[in-house]
Amino acid sequence: MSETADRRYGPAILPRPRGPLSAAVVEALRRPPHDLPTGLGVDLDPADPITDEDLQLTLFLCYELHYRGWLGVDDSWEWQPTLLALRARCERVFEAALRRLVGAPTVPAAGVAAGLTELVAADDGPPLAATLQRHADLTQFGEFVVHRSVYHLREADPHSWALPRLGGPAKAALVEIQTDEYGNGRLDRMHAELFRRTLDRMGLDTAYAAHLDAVPAVTLATNNLMSLFGLHRRLRGALLGHLAAFEMTSSLPNRRYGNGLRRLGFDEVATRFYDEHVEADAVHEQIAAHDMCGGLVRVEPDLAPDVLFGAAAGLAVDRLFAGHLLDSWAAGLSSLRPPAPPTVPPTVSIAVAAPAVAAPAALTPPAPPALV
Repeated sequence: MSETADRRYGPAILPRPRGPLSAAVVEALRRPPHDLPTGLGVDLDPADPITDEDLQLTLFLCYELHYRGWLGVDDSWEWQPTLLALRARCERVFEAALRRLVGAPTVPAAGVAAGLTELVAADDGPPLAATLQRHADLTQFGEFVVHRSVYHLREADPHSWALPRLGGPAKAALVEIQTDEYGNGRLDRMHAELFRRTLDRMGLDTAYAAHLDAVPAVTLATNNLMSLFGLHRRLRGALLGHLAAFEMTSSLPNRRYGNGLRRLGFDEVATRFYDEHVEADAVHEQIAAHDMCGGLVRVEPDLAPDVLFGAAAGLAVDRLFAGHLLDSWAAGLSSLRPPAPPTVPPTVSIAVAAPAVAAPAALTPPAPPALV
């Protein structure tokens, strides 16, 4: 049973369902492990799997059992056969949507590192980082941080699934990158801990997965993508390609995020997470493309197309994520999901208006520390 004395590190609290499939899984997880109904999810056919709330939450519910788990949920659910079968049905739909989205990237004659460089150079995603640097108000920046908290509070964990599946130069390169991500063994330098301080400075809940109910399907998809790649050995090339694209597109945006927080009056404690990535990811970019992905393909040349697929899928889903935030803000709306409607006592007859979308609470820049 997953319990905790410190909510900062998990397990996560079960989220509200978003449809019949996730409702069935949440209800099942509240009970001891048992077989799910035969055929649950067999007719799954959402119009857009990447933005389908029920599908993406169902995948996240299944995947989280392999990370920190769910509060009060029996850990034996992790390998319950009928839940794994449901997860596989959802994964087939999700993976097929990803492959339709990006097609089959061609490996250039110059090799996989050159292919990664070409994909990154051609990426023309919405200008989310520039908007956060120059124009976003405090509420909008807070929403961005809430979205990213789902990943950053377990930063690097999905890509670590690749470690036991690799050997040789690719493994050595991945270890070098991950060692930095985990703070070289120092808790205060772990990237997840640096991000927790950013949340704290912005007055936001720092608990693991605290904002899960607030983020939409496209945000869950950016996380589920990594879990899909990480939990399947056959997709190890895609997982490394995803990490390479992540590192190769990180340095400049993180500089902009840090500058955006400074513009809003935040101090170096709040910005350190982003500032740390400016320098670290500039180094990781070369390691990831040449040593990690290049090293993998030298040993397993048949994985080159998978590497580029993983990179392309990560870039494409991040474009959808950025577009969602910018489109919401341009329309004067929150990019987050609405809060749960208030519970009205059954003995009271009150007409309850539809709830407005709430922005993250308590977003105020801290006063700068006193100089001593």
